[in-house]
Amino acid sequence: MNRIRFPALLLIAALCAALSPVWGQAPHSTQPEVATMHEEQTLTARQQAIVAVAAHAAAGDLPALKTALHQGLDAGLTVNDGKEVLVQLYAYAGFPRSLNALGVLMAVVEDRQQQGLRDDAGVTPRRPIPQGDALLAAGTANQTRLVGSPVQGALFEFAPAIDEYLKTHLFGDIFARDNLSWADREIATIAMLAAIDGAGPQLQAHIGMGMNTGLTPAQLHQLADVLAEHVNAGTAQRTRAALAQHTQR
Repeated sequence: MNRIRFPALLLIAALCAALSPVWGQAPHSTQPEVATMHEEQTLTARQQAIVAVAAHAAAGDLPALKTALHQGLDAGLTVNDGKEVLVQLYAYAGFPRSLNALGVLMAVVEDRQQQGLRDDAGVTPRRPIPQGDALLAAGTANQTRLVGSPVQGALFEFAPAIDEYLKTHLFGDIFARDNLSWADREIATIAMLAAIDGAGPQLQAHIGMGMNTGLTPAQLHQLADVLAEHVNAGTAQRTRAALAQHTQR
């Protein structure tokens, strides 16, 4: 198999890489659901909620995030879905925004409990997280599968530590958490990157990775529509531009 050599920016893009699988469906996101998605060419209400939650969290808009979380929980998002998305956020927007967003989720859950609402806690990872050399091997395999080919390049020769961190932590530790599908994680990642100004190369790379998880162009266009309706026009425009660039290649 040929090895990919990305230009520096796209390399960083691909390897700041995202989280989601058709090859590791979460318990609540089974293969039949994926087949249904493909037939209907639409995102579920729960997946649309992930889009809004991820984008507002990445932008650091906590009041809007609070509203999106309430709406998401009403739409079938579980508490653990929210936790997974907002923990994943730190890989793209940093620990401060991830921690602040998790604090909002905790407050929302407590508020809803006081109102007598009982939200579904959701599932936790079923498979144990690999350790040591097995973690590096698992992370490398996940990265290769998501991108479509093994990844290497001058950037990783220049800074080999980032290559190791990507493989062992992002693609290993996080991808091994199978309570959120890779497709759902890519939906979240695309929304996060759309909300971050200057992340165009990463956004375009993750459009391709999202398609590698089974997301269709129609679903990605719908993702942009959700951003336009529930976040802002800028995030939608960036997503549509990245999708257009990807499909023209």
